[in-house]
Amino acid sequence: MPTRQTSAPVTVVITCTLKPGLVDHARRELASVISTVMSDEPACRGIRVHADPQAPHRLLIIEQWDSVEAFTGPHMQTDHMKAFLKTAESFLDAPADFTFWNEILTAP
Repeated sequence: MPTRQTSAPVTVVITCTLKPGLVDHARRELASVISTVMSDEPACRGIRVHADPQAPHRLLIIEQWDSVEAFTGPHMQTDHMKAFLKTAESFLDAPADFTFWNEILTAP
């Protein structure tokens, strides 16, 4: 996962592909860890998970964080994220792709 130094709010975009037959299991695991993140990590401003309607085993996860450092540092060092990343190895078809985005325009 790349790191970039910035103290501005950041959107983290994660794409991943799930192993056949493990979509429901993966969604349950995601729902559980997202619930923990949202209740325990104030630097997380929100998380949305999308499935490709043509290929439900492909997910797009969009997270809003206070900064890249908050995501790559404290968040990734929590016990719940360490456990989730280990569990995710069982249902991910390949490593997830993480990219970081800074908002430059917003609609009124």
